[in-house]
Formats: sequence, structure tokens, C-alpha cells
Amino acid sequence: MSIDRMLAAFTRLHPKLIDLSLGRMERLLDALGRPHLALPPVIHIAGTNGKGSVLANLSAMAAAQGLAAHAYVSPHLVRFNERIVLRGTPIDDAALLDVLQRTEAANDGAPITFFEATTASAFLAFSEVPADLLILETGLGGRLDATNVVPDPTVTVLTSISLDHQDFLGSDLAGIAAEKAAILKPGAAAVCAPQVPEVQTVIDARADALGIQAECGGRDWDVARQADGLVWRDLVDGTRLALPLPALTGPHQAVNAGVAVAAARAFGRGPRRLDNTGRDPVAVPRDLPRFAPAAIAAGLAAAVWPGRMQRVDCPALPAAEVWLDGGHNPAAGVVLAEALAALPADDRPLWLVVGMKPNKDAGAYLAPLAARAAGLLAVPIPGESCWPPQDLAGTALTQGFAAAQPVDGVAGALTRLAATTPDARVVICGSLYLVGAVLAESVVVPIRSRSAAAAR
Repeated sequence: MSIDRMLAAFTRLHPKLIDLSLGRMERLLDALGRPHLALPPVIHIAGTNGKGSVLANLSAMAAAQGLAAHAYVSPHLVRFNERIVLRGTPIDDAALLDVLQRTEAANDGAPITFFEATTASAFLAFSEVPADLLILETGLGGRLDATNVVPDPTVTVLTSISLDHQDFLGSDLAGIAAEKAAILKPGAAAVCAPQVPEVQTVIDARADALGIQAECGGRDWDVARQADGLVWRDLVDGTRLALPLPALTGPHQAVNAGVAVAAARAFGRGPRRLDNTGRDPVAVPRDLPRFAPAAIAAGLAAAVWPGRMQRVDCPALPAAEVWLDGGHNPAAGVVLAEALAALPADDRPLWLVVGMKPNKDAGAYLAPLAARAAGLLAVPIPGESCWPPQDLAGTALTQGFAAAQPVDGVAGALTRLAATTPDARVVICGSLYLVGAVLAESVVVPIRSRSAAAAR
């Protein structure tokens, strides 16, 4: 059976695409011989936005340090293989088919979601290929996410937490924070991005209950962007690192870089536990590789994260400046607006080509972008349920866009722009599924190097 047919078969084993629970996952892993207990040291990442950027930075730092790093990513953009990275390289077809078939046999037709089955397959692959670490990204939430069966991660990381997936995680920010903070474990270092007070309170309560210090941006470490680089400081032990600007585009990437630096340092150092007074954090040494400052710096300068504020060439618009961004929630709309504002000013009109999944808050995502854009073209997402383009265009108009029209697809949108504003700054955005479809269909061509992008 082919990989595509195997993956399709997994979608038919449970009536729901998402059904948060650990019971089915634990049953399947038991049948597979408990591969989740034989993983390399794990850095486990949860959060609303920034998970992938932190993972990309950590992967690049590990490579610069000479460490072999596995990574687990979801969703993929073009090929499923992208989700399971073995020692820095996406799993090959033969190995992927092997773990999928073994997972299917062990599951024996029992109810299981697609994400659970494929995560179990990933754990099987990770357990059988030696590596120095595994960077593990949650799929959705944390407490009941299939990745949270890992009992003893080395580092847990919480990126920026905001509203998203309310239909599964709850409608209030504190509840969502509690779901994500459940990945924190008593023996693991805990690193978090700067958070709003409502979220910070939840994280600190969880960390206190575990007897560890949550190392949070703005309180325990900070990062400042300067003209020629970043300055990262550990506000507990006084360490100061002068670092290059991140390779990833956008002002928000300074914070994501700061989170990755804190996580890399915590990996080799161990968790900070509270001392007998309950006040002063004390590091617990651990016999694991340390990330040298030079490797941390080299990783930040080399990180690549496709589909997230990614500059591309577009044959249909050779004179245009074209970007891809898969952000899809209100906070991502704010971040995209800030990233666009930070690009070099020129006379190019900004046009957005937008497709969104139907469960996303399109109005809140689009609102921060309205004042900057000349217009918006709303498109469907190939092969996926999505906002009807007519409705999405109407929502854009209610949020203050000067112009918004439905179009039957990205190719049609680019053709329209080629006829009207061929030198525009164009951002194809609103969904990773849309970005993946655009890349799969070769509508755009990735620019392979940062220097090439900067030279344009």
C-alpha cells in the first residue's frame, strides 16, 4: 500500500478529525512497544503562535553545535514526510511507509484519530534512529495533545499564548493557557515567551505546583533588538549574549529567537528549582550537551521556516514582491501587520490574497491589516473546507479594507494583479493549507538564500 493510501486509511478510523484524549494514544503505544519511552532527550513546545519558529531556530542551533536533532512538526506544507525529521532530514518514503504499516498493524482497526496514529508512527521512527535530542511540537493545546504522552521531557517551552481553537480549548484565555501549560513536567526546565498577565498567572501557578521556576521572557530573561543584532540576557545569572539578527523575517522573530536561546541554554543546564525559601531558583545540573554561544548565534543566522513570512519568486508576477505567510488567528494578523510595517518602505501597493479555514475568526485576523493594504482578493483553499470567498471578501470590507473581491483561486488572483498592479507587494496568507497548496502547485518558487532575497 502506498503512503497516501495508508494516510487516507488513518482518516477513516475515527469519526472526528480532532478528539482530544490520551487513552487511545496510550493504548496504541503499548501495542507498539512503548516507543515514546525510548526517545532522545526531548524539547517539548506548545503555544499559540511561534512554535514553528522556535523549533526552526533550535534545529539550526543544534546543527551548528554538531548535534543530531530529530524534529516533529505539524501540519506539513507539501509532503507528509516534512512532519518527521530524522537527524535534520525529512524521513524518506521507505522508512515512513514502514512505520505507518507497523502502526496500522498494531492498531488493528481500533478507533484512533489521524494525528494520534501518525504521531505514534513518528515516535516509532524517532525511537529507532539515534539522536542527541528531539524537538517536539504539539499539534493542538497541550494537556490532551497526542505528544503529551512523553513523561519526562528535558525542556518544556511555551511560546506566545492567545485565543485560537476555542472550539476545542475553551473560550477564555486562562483556560487555554492551562491546557497548554499542562506540558510542564516536574523534572523539566520550563521556558516561556513573554505573556499577558492572565496567562502568566496560570503558567506560574503550574510551575509552582511542580516546584520549578518558569523562565519567562521579560522577567527571567529578555531580548532587545538593535540595528545590527540582538542582545539576549539571563536576568537570573547575569549572562549576556550578543547575537545576530534572526534569519526569520519580522520584528516578532526577536522574541521567538529569545525563547529558542533560553531553551537551548536550559537544555544543557537543567531545570531551575525553587530553593528552601521558595524564592531563589537553583539550577539542577544535567549531563547533556551544552549549546555554545557561537552555535546559538550561527543557528539564529541560518534558521529556515518555510511558509512563515517567506519571500518567494512568482512567475505570474515577475515585477512584484511576493510573500507567503501561514498565520491564521487574530494574534497572527497583528504579527503580520507588524512584519509588513518593518519592511523597507517603497511605493508598491500592498495586496493580500487570503484564504482561511471556516473555524477561524477572519474579522479579527484581517482587522490589523486593513489600514496598510490597498486591497484583498479572497480565494478558496484547494481541497479544504474554507470561508466562502464571497463571505471572506465581505468580512474584509467590514474591517475597513478599501477594496475586497472574491476570486476563484490563487492563480486567478495573480492574473488579476498582473493586469492591474504588476509591481505590487503581494502577501498570500491566512492558512498554512493555502500556503502549502501554493507551494505544491508551483505557483511560486522559494528563494533559497536569505542573501538572494535581500538583494532583490
